[in-house]
Amino acid sequence: MLPLLGVPLTIAAGMKKYREVFCRDEGFDHVSRYVSGLVLSKNKTLQGIYAQQVWPEGEEVTRRAMHAGVFEAGWSSAELIRTHRALVASDHRGHGREVVSLDWTQAHHERGPQIYGVKEAYDYVNRRESLFQTVVTGVVSNRELVDGLAVEVQQPNFAEAEMEYLVMTRQESYTQMEKVQKRIVELLAYQRNREAYRKRTEMAVEIVRQIEDEGHFAEANYAFDNGVLTLELTRLIESRDKHWVSEIECSRHISWMGQWLRVGEELRANHPESFRPLKVKGRQGQEREYWAFTKVVRLKRYGRKRLVIVHERADLSDAPRFLLSDALHWESSGVAALSSGASHPHHRGAQALAA
Repeated sequence: MLPLLGVPLTIAAGMKKYREVFCRDEGFDHVSRYVSGLVLSKNKTLQGIYAQQVWPEGEEVTRRAMHAGVFEAGWSSAELIRTHRALVASDHRGHGREVVSLDWTQAHHERGPQIYGVKEAYDYVNRRESLFQTVVTGVVSNRELVDGLAVEVQQPNFAEAEMEYLVMTRQESYTQMEKVQKRIVELLAYQRNREAYRKRTEMAVEIVRQIEDEGHFAEANYAFDNGVLTLELTRLIESRDKHWVSEIECSRHISWMGQWLRVGEELRANHPESFRPLKVKGRQGQEREYWAFTKVVRLKRYGRKRLVIVHERADLSDAPRFLLSDALHWESSGVAALSSGASHPHHRGAQALAA
């Protein structure tokens, strides 16, 4: 691994746009070197990044100075992401229709239990107990560009364990003021943590509200998967005169011919001719073929929505994807964009449909 003699020109040009976020030149220089290390260093820890840096002769820089420049310089992460969204919007103008994609993932930190937001829980992907953060993200993309708009780490929910502690340590009466004060502090800490905790669906709603209030992506529709799909989210998007597409679980029952059924199984078994072939081009110009069925249906709570059932095999033997949208007027034109590429593979079809 080659040493870094300075900040590469490409990274320096990108960082220059964010100079006003940082109050001191020294702190900004440290952050620029830190970002360079994140991009270019094989070891992306603070120690690894610092070890690869070659500082100018006579300039004494310690690991503590790097830490202070990055984490204690007083810059605002909220202000940084707002500035970033404004810059991204200017870069994206003139590059075609855009889609804002919402997603969540598990960022594993097996060796970092003290990292903010890390919790031990069951990992449904690896099928074992793991240490990870739950991260909610927002991304904007078009045919040419993909850029991040938001990233938030979910604070772990320890409410159940904290309540067990409060129940186990409670007393019938408190005769000493010191114990009373300690108990009040414990109760206030429990209440504070309860109010601070947000579900990932609530975080997704807040991300959309911020993006819409800023107004940088006035024409962009939204795409997400079932992990963040809620009635509150869809109503917020619709209230801003935008459309949305979401993948939904195949087990969802839909009002069909007067009955609540699993529509995919019914169609594949008895009406395979209902799926028509579509050849569409993706983000990179590649052509793919799908078999799709679309119809306006009624769902409990969500009302009338457009359903799209998609197969990638002509014999319909693969597991279908179920896409749902509030855009009742979308027909073949929406489905034709099905594989237009996406920033998140988990809902590639949903984001492409929204395009």
